[in-house]
This record gives sequence, structure tokens and C-alpha cells, in this order.
Amino acid sequence: MSRGRSAPPEPRIKIRQMRNGDLPQVVAIETASSNTPWTRAMFQSELGRPGTIDLVADRGGDVLGFIMVSRYADVWHVLNVCVRAGQRGQGIGGRLLEELFERAAGKPHLGFTLEVRVSNETAIHLYRRKGFLDHGIRPGYYSDNNEDAIIMWRGGGPEDGWSG
Repeated sequence: MSRGRSAPPEPRIKIRQMRNGDLPQVVAIETASSNTPWTRAMFQSELGRPGTIDLVADRGGDVLGFIMVSRYADVWHVLNVCVRAGQRGQGIGGRLLEELFERAAGKPHLGFTLEVRVSNETAIHLYRRKGFLDHGIRPGYYSDNNEDAIIMWRGGGPEDGWSG
């Protein structure tokens, strides 16, 4: 009788700090996912800047998704969240947000805000599950099609008496 070999287990997904070496994969995910993708220069200008949290979901060196967040005054602004098309619906976006909340926990007075396309029901649902609340509309926010954006907050925002 011969012994069958099973395939090695797939490496676990780790959420870690984004590095310059991740940018080719990050830009590829962004370009495949967005009508108005960020350029490599845009990512580089944010990456590692003071007051930013830039994370990737990594599985064995393969970037599956990312989040870019910048602190402005008294709020964390979620600038960009994206998961590779074939990996969506597996909780990666949620894990990126959870890691963000954990890393930003040292500043509990700071809230989180973001804008999301009104048509992006999947993202809106995720953000609401993670505690974001709707707080208005930015008409014509997206330049590619003049689509409106929903403004969302999680803690430290209008629901907490924030006056900006």
C-alpha cells in the first residue's frame, strides 16, 4: 500500500504593516478593482507618512487586500480599502478593519470616517456591521461617474457630539 500525500496546508492570512515591496501587488489589486484607481505615486505618498496606518492582508507573500488610513486632526480617515476580486466575501475586509481599530485603540477619542459609493452595497453592509453609521451624502463625490458618496462615521463623529 502506498501512502498518499496530502497537499501542504495553505498559509494563514496575516494582517501586517504595508511595505514598499507590497506596492506592485497593491497597485494591481487597486487597478483591477477601481474605475479611478490610485497610482503608485499616490500610494507611495501615503505609505509610512506620520499619522497613517497602512495594512495588507498577506498569505505567504501574496497580498490579498489592503487598507490605507490617515489621521487628520481628531479623526482617522479611511482613504482606501480593497480586496482582490477572487478573495472577496471571505472576511478579509473585516479583518483589515478590526486590525485598524486595534492599532488605533491608543487614541479612543479619535473616531473613524469614510466615504463609500452609494452603489457599493457590499462595502456599506461591511462598514455598518463594523459599527459605522450613515451621516449624510456627498453629492457627485466620485469624478468618474458623478456618483454620490455616503459619509459614514464610527465613534468620535457626529453621534458623539463631534463638531469638527
